[in-house]
Amino acid sequence: MVSANPDTALQQILAAGDWQPDEAEQVHISGKEPVYASDFAFGTAGAAALGAVGLAAAALWEARGGKQQTISVSLRHAALSLKSGVLLRIDGEPARDWDPLRKFYQTADGRWVYIHTQFDHFKEGVCALLECQPDPAAVAQALKGWDAQTFEDAMAANNLCGAMIRNRAQWLAHPQSQAVSALPLLEICKIADSDPEPLPAAPSPLSDIRVLDLTRVIAGPTSGRTLAQHGASVMRISAAHLPFIPGLIVDTGFGKQAAELDLRSESARRQLDGLIANADVFTQSYRPGSLRAKGYTLERMAEIRPGIVTATLSAWSHTGPWADRRGFDSIVACATGLAEHQGTEGVPGKLPCQPLDYVSGYLCAFGIMTALKRRAEEGGSYEVRVSLAQTAEWIWNLGLLENTAKIQTPGFDDVGDLMAECDSAFGRLTYMKPVIGMEETPPTWKSPPVPLGTRKPEWD
Repeated sequence: MVSANPDTALQQILAAGDWQPDEAEQVHISGKEPVYASDFAFGTAGAAALGAVGLAAAALWEARGGKQQTISVSLRHAALSLKSGVLLRIDGEPARDWDPLRKFYQTADGRWVYIHTQFDHFKEGVCALLECQPDPAAVAQALKGWDAQTFEDAMAANNLCGAMIRNRAQWLAHPQSQAVSALPLLEICKIADSDPEPLPAAPSPLSDIRVLDLTRVIAGPTSGRTLAQHGASVMRISAAHLPFIPGLIVDTGFGKQAAELDLRSESARRQLDGLIANADVFTQSYRPGSLRAKGYTLERMAEIRPGIVTATLSAWSHTGPWADRRGFDSIVACATGLAEHQGTEGVPGKLPCQPLDYVSGYLCAFGIMTALKRRAEEGGSYEVRVSLAQTAEWIWNLGLLENTAKIQTPGFDDVGDLMAECDSAFGRLTYMKPVIGMEETPPTWKSPPVPLGTRKPEWD
């Protein structure tokens, strides 16, 4: 085992974004691992990613004529931000609930699988596939008639979401692992030429930057929430027919506006075109190809809005045999060996937070701000690509921690110093404060979360 180093982790992120190594000197990360009852360096990953976000925001502030500033990050605070949705309280009650079918199950061949049933259509599809009732005992009994690999393949064939538990060696031998390991941690690609767009003086690093947030669940919405912390105007676009997880709407909704557009409609697509034409950033976390099938190719978006920065968050990356497969934090953790290592006595274990989601969201925000800096200096339209699988690979490569056996994972009663309160349309919220410390432009949210679809899809 080796001790992960947050400064080294930060340098790796900056290298992926083509920053100079000495620029990391502005970032000061305090505290140490472990924070969680886990061998994985989740605090290191979170602190480094947020340090990179702070550095990018500071650079945009300097581009507007602002002073250079020091960025400070508490490793403990960063680590606990990776479970902000679990720590969130609405009128004193936990905001998150878990579907009882969402768990590990052993199959006929003695291996384990995990199924994601947080959305009703996933739950109904699993029960139809297994020909059983929506009850954990019934699912467990049905899976005694399946081999793990056969079940994983059947889930994918039916557009459901689950994974066979793999150890690290088994994942490294898989073709999708080999595809992901050939990629950098994140990618920032120029997709078209356009004139530079210098940033004028303004109150915050992302003032007047308009962000269209077409994302769901955690990773994608976290990127938009992070941009909103630094002054961006973020409009979340949802549709009434798409499922969302109520607690996560609140957790990732700080600082955002919310509108609805059903992109199955031509008139809605025309409205989205109008929003894109006046936006700076377009983020999406649907499966690769979903929006492209509706006409939203990178080339077309760069034509609608020269200088657009697009960002794509996916589960398995844009390449490899699983590129179009569904996936969430828990599913990627199961496939890549994280859950197997977290377990004990041959039984896989759930991670103590959602590191792949939140860290990927932070990395995406860093990539977006890096692309905006490039647009200001040299012009161009850009695509930022981040995936949960790439983040998982990076976390593995940070190394494992020592002396974690006696650690107790902090709960709500242990984090009062990190929490704040506000009123919202959902009720009284107790939520985690922004992590990053900045001398000149401390991050903040201008507004509490709002319910989906509460305003017209129009820019102010």
